[in-house]
Amino acid sequence: MPGIDECLSGAMAIAGARSASLVDWGSGLVLGSLGDSPAGEHETAAAETTDLVRAAVESQTFTVAEDRHSPLEDIIVTAGRSYHLIRFIDTAFDSRLVLHLWLDRESGNLAVARFRLQALAEDLVLG
Repeated sequence: MPGIDECLSGAMAIAGARSASLVDWGSGLVLGSLGDSPAGEHETAAAETTDLVRAAVESQTFTVAEDRHSPLEDIIVTAGRSYHLIRFIDTAFDSRLVLHLWLDRESGNLAVARFRLQALAEDLVLG
């Protein structure tokens, strides 16, 4: 069964990956990280990611009332030189985990990275 380290290593193998983190957005804790942090420290990036995730989850605009178990799949933020992909991890229990991938815009492919991150999140849960 793939663990956190294997999941993060797989994320860092995505072309253009600058960092990958597994974050508990309920508490803001970093459960694992690899690469450079966009905020200088992975803990700071996790706290800021948590703020963004909570705002999206709590918004009625972005969630469907009928699908409260897993209302969101991804959040994608584009910046001048990078992308941030935040993938929700859907588990059998009340999970509050996300994978955060910081991707270089020049050397990365957003669509490929999104599908790869989805597969890594599924592997992490299903083994």
